[in-house]
Amino acid sequence: MVRLLEAVPLSAARRALVTILDEEPPPHPNEAALLSESALADWNRSEEDAAWAHLQSGT
Repeated sequence: MVRLLEAVPLSAARRALVTILDEEPPPHPNEAALLSESALADWNRSEEDAAWAHLQSGT
């Protein structure tokens, strides 16, 4: 049996896909993001934004 933790508003009946992993969840799920934060800090600059601006969608 699968129970939802919160209501999901739907306009009509829908099918669902459930994936069950045969492993324990990590003790700290955000650990990788936290560890890479300092390594990627130099990307959070206005110069980087300007360098990649041409890839942003104009619409």
